[in-house]
Amino acid sequence: MNMKNLAMWAVIVFLTIGLYNMFKNPQANVGKGNSIIFSEFLSEVDNGGVIKVDIQGNNIRGVLANGNTFSTYSPNYPNLIEKLSEKGVSISAAPLEDKMPLCLVFYCRGFRCCY
Repeated sequence: MNMKNLAMWAVIVFLTIGLYNMFKNPQANVGKGNSIIFSEFLSEVDNGGVIKVDIQGNNIRGVLANGNTFSTYSPNYPNLIEKLSEKGVSISAAPLEDKMPLCLVFYCRGFRCCY
């Protein structure tokens, strides 16, 4: 295989991975503009202003009573689920998604760059 073919395949692989990551969860890129601080999120929960939350790892996205969406980062807050349940908030949770490391692509092609 000559260098032109190798370079072309490398570009195709990188573009494919980039497009996959971009289209895999398009709402994640859109929702970044409605970020609130964690203390404001807790105040909204106490006031009954949060209707629904989606928790993924320490990242929280949700819907406020006025229909606006929000996102925030939760520190290790031990009673968060109980607090949300007491206020009648709809809760969905999921583990963090593991992203395929780029070096795995190279490892599969015979290059050992991971170690």
